[in-house]
Amino acid sequence: MERPKISCIIPAFNEEPRIEGVLSAAHKHPLIDEIIVVDDCSADGTKDIVKKFEGIRLIVHEKNCGKSKAIVTGVKEASGDFLFFLDADLVGLTPKNISDLIEPVISGKADVSISLRGNAPWQYKKIGLDFISGERVFLKRLVEAHLDKIENLCRFGLESFLNKLIIKNRCRIKVVRWDNVESPWKSKKDGFWPGVKADIKMTMDVLRTNHVWGYFYQIIRMCQLKI
Repeated sequence: MERPKISCIIPAFNEEPRIEGVLSAAHKHPLIDEIIVVDDCSADGTKDIVKKFEGIRLIVHEKNCGKSKAIVTGVKEASGDFLFFLDADLVGLTPKNISDLIEPVISGKADVSISLRGNAPWQYKKIGLDFISGERVFLKRLVEAHLDKIENLCRFGLESFLNKLIIKNRCRIKVVRWDNVESPWKSKKDGFWPGVKADIKMTMDVLRTNHVWGYFYQIIRMCQLKI
């Protein structure tokens, strides 16, 4: 039986120092059929790094729209049966990490796979789930009917909205540990005070998508759906 096609979508904004490592792990990976990078109006050399990789499709936003809209741009262009959302700022990512995340879904063991990175907060490691992880694999049809809603989410509301779809559809979740992979804190990427402000803004965006008790509910239900 023919393997289902997988589209990898990478939203990127000012990730020149890190995106090359991510693309090196994903480029020509045997389980990935296409890679679409959506540059959300970066002011650095992110686009130039992407152009170094033959066969990777680059789409550039003329103005900064946020992660949710960047993802929608990529999904609309994706031709795969499955979507693989991958953040552009990861450090330490390997082809094996990618295989480990994709395999449970294409084999039919799970409906959704979600990464648990090495530097995830200890609380997430304790429960075995990073419910706001940006690395996920799932069927494209899970989100196809909701792109208008996703496009109008606040900038960092995507993961919470995806969680709602996962819970509504009772998707079987496989959490895949990426102990060797880190996502730098914004204070390290942007400097201390700009990073603190960015983290506060991200937290407020997340809370606008779902109230605090809503997140407790998501965590409980998603843990129940884990395999």
